[in-house]
Amino acid sequence: MSLRQHLEALTPEMTAWRRDFHAHPELGYEEHRTSAIVAEKLREWGIEVHTGLGGTGVVGVLRGKRGGNRAIGLRADMDALPMTEATGLPHASTTPGRMHACGHDGHTSMLLGAAKYLAATRDFSGTVHLIFQPAEESLAGAKAMIDDGLFDRFPCDAVYGLHNEPGLPLGKVSVHAGTMLAAIDYFSVTVRGKATHGARPHLGVDSVVAAAQVVSALQTVVSRNTDPLETAVISIGQIHGGTSDIVIPDAVELRGSVRTLKPEIRDAMEPAFRRVVENTVAAFGATADIEYRRAYPPTINTPLETERAALAVATLLGQDAVLPDEPPITAGEDFAFMLEKCPGAYVMFGQNGGDKGGTPVHNIHYDFNDDLLPLGAGYLAQLVEQELK
Repeated sequence: MSLRQHLEALTPEMTAWRRDFHAHPELGYEEHRTSAIVAEKLREWGIEVHTGLGGTGVVGVLRGKRGGNRAIGLRADMDALPMTEATGLPHASTTPGRMHACGHDGHTSMLLGAAKYLAATRDFSGTVHLIFQPAEESLAGAKAMIDDGLFDRFPCDAVYGLHNEPGLPLGKVSVHAGTMLAAIDYFSVTVRGKATHGARPHLGVDSVVAAAQVVSALQTVVSRNTDPLETAVISIGQIHGGTSDIVIPDAVELRGSVRTLKPEIRDAMEPAFRRVVENTVAAFGATADIEYRRAYPPTINTPLETERAALAVATLLGQDAVLPDEPPITAGEDFAFMLEKCPGAYVMFGQNGGDKGGTPVHNIHYDFNDDLLPLGAGYLAQLVEQELK
């Protein structure tokens, strides 16, 4: 039986795990149930288990039957999002305000599937570290695991990650060297004016009007302060201010994100951002408190490991499955922290298939396409057998 056939035989079991995780989503650093199930299954299959890294992270250590000193890491994220699901599916979230809207339930199940297969065969030399990571969604769980000694305790010659991609067909995989995903930084701007009755705006300083101008002016940081041939995105995600229809509030808060593909463009964004905000509000007699937080660096694949990832995809699915020319994505990913510490590659698995898998991630109607489970699990297992010959 081929590797792919082995993983296809595991698909019903992986699907059951995935739908159970989907029905019981947990936010970052709260993945107690999920990590307990992961640890229990790894132990059941005879895999050495370490818990508590980065809070709720789990690492399984599996050694091949032929000795060897080389080691690689395989990573899956476990956390859900603070969203209320609207799919109406039988396995929909049972927790209001919690939803697996990014497919981390699928990623965890694929790594579990690969782990079960590899534990049964152990047909490799060396060690594979199975990294089940908490808190990918804006909470830097990868960094928390690293800070807890991930690569000191479990050294890796290379580390590999993956993600589902509704924008690509099932069976196609985007993999290329260099930047795969953007750096992401977060900001909070509190525009401060002077409260007044809505009937007498001239007696106050209108924080709402000043904040509205900031929303528009910030777009010039991209359109007029950044090289048109480079990539940058500034998005406002939240606006909060006021408690009455007839009172102009003394403060309005804006929150959002900044995304860039290159370190030098990232470095240029913050001073331009601050200059535009401060000068814009000053024109209206207001002031601004600015918090600008660097979150995730760009996700940058190293050349050799990218070649190895592409070879694993081609071996499993055929050369036509490899998409080497897809453009980078301006989403952020904390796997970037792992790639800063260790060579590796991050790939995007297409999940569009018929009427399944086409809804974008971070959408209340999203669901992971279970047809992807044997492909992703097969890829992870193939990497081990290929890299740890």
